[in-house]
Amino acid sequence: MHRTGPWLRAAEGAMLLGPDGVPAPTVFAEMSALAAATGAINLGQGFPDEDGPAAVLDAAVDAIRRGVNQYPPGRGTPELRAAVAEHQEHWYGSTVDPDREVLVTAGATEALAATLLAFVEPGDEVVTFEPFYDAYGALIRLAGGIHVTVPLTAPDFLPDEDTLRAAFSDRTRVVLVNTPHNPTGRVLPREVLATVLELAERHDALVVTDEVYEHLTFDVPHVPIATLPGAADRTVTISSAGKTFSTTGWKVGWLTAPAPLVEAIVSVKQYLTFVNGAPFQPAIAAGLRLPDEVFHGIAQDLSAKHDLLAAGLRSAGFDVLRPDGGYFVIADAAPLGHEDAREFCLALPALAGVVGVPVSAFVRPDHAAGYRSLIRFAFCKRRSVLSEAATRLAALTPAH
Repeated sequence: MHRTGPWLRAAEGAMLLGPDGVPAPTVFAEMSALAAATGAINLGQGFPDEDGPAAVLDAAVDAIRRGVNQYPPGRGTPELRAAVAEHQEHWYGSTVDPDREVLVTAGATEALAATLLAFVEPGDEVVTFEPFYDAYGALIRLAGGIHVTVPLTAPDFLPDEDTLRAAFSDRTRVVLVNTPHNPTGRVLPREVLATVLELAERHDALVVTDEVYEHLTFDVPHVPIATLPGAADRTVTISSAGKTFSTTGWKVGWLTAPAPLVEAIVSVKQYLTFVNGAPFQPAIAAGLRLPDEVFHGIAQDLSAKHDLLAAGLRSAGFDVLRPDGGYFVIADAAPLGHEDAREFCLALPALAGVVGVPVSAFVRPDHAAGYRSLIRFAFCKRRSVLSEAATRLAALTPAH
């Protein structure tokens, strides 16, 4: 017998349930299990398989040996908060008070959770672009919000302006903007961000940004929406270290926002993880202070990895949609005769020994038609792994 209390109904609304009422595994867990069972190369999950800069790793080891192993301050260590403020000034010209306008979190996902729980009341609307990182829908639902989406459709993955405007209403409390975007890799141009800001101002909505891929762009500049005129007072900017420094397991993220907004978020965050990653915080501070050429080199290396995998996908007959940045490339399986990406992804380990994730996993089930044949592949792997994946994919034959 299943309980039906409000807490369970909220959880049910935030996840996919199987026919027996038990939470079903996410598509990422499903595809990773398939990769493990078949020995296929797992390009489904977006985590690197090699370490980041040695200076960052060495700083963590040094911190552990120096005894930085107990609870750090609730808002994060002064060293990391100062480094975040310096980073925002250096890269974007944004002045941030490290003591009042910076909060360190357990990755970007906790920053998103604490922010949405702090500001979204039952019945409030939260606007996101679609496809969307799967945590967005769950967190909005757990906060009691109503998720309103604006489609990003292939091949350019840019929103229709009329549709974007129609998504906002007087019930819009938050607009959550992810750029560079997961899963499409699109860096939203300044004119789209300006429209988002205009609508947020008109409807008195909070702008929340997810910018975890900010340093991983390919010859396309990342523009934080907080740097647009008039945006800073209503924007919570979220980022993390995991993607840039290949330290996804450390779970060190942060947000910057005006002090009153940070105070409200802290009131929630203190009851989530409270604190996290004591020895990793000084290490990430060291990473944020690395020379510019290190950041540029990380992005250039990732771009080359994209090119390697994309070549194999094109050789196999996929249409490949080049991203502006991030860890992922979108490939259309329709030219190969596969219209259902989910079915194809389930068969792909046997056909080619490679695992991807259907883009339909990032959209609502009733919105999946426009993404039905699209697959997301991760290229944040060793070059030897990507070369082997490319070779395997190139051997695919079209469906008949």
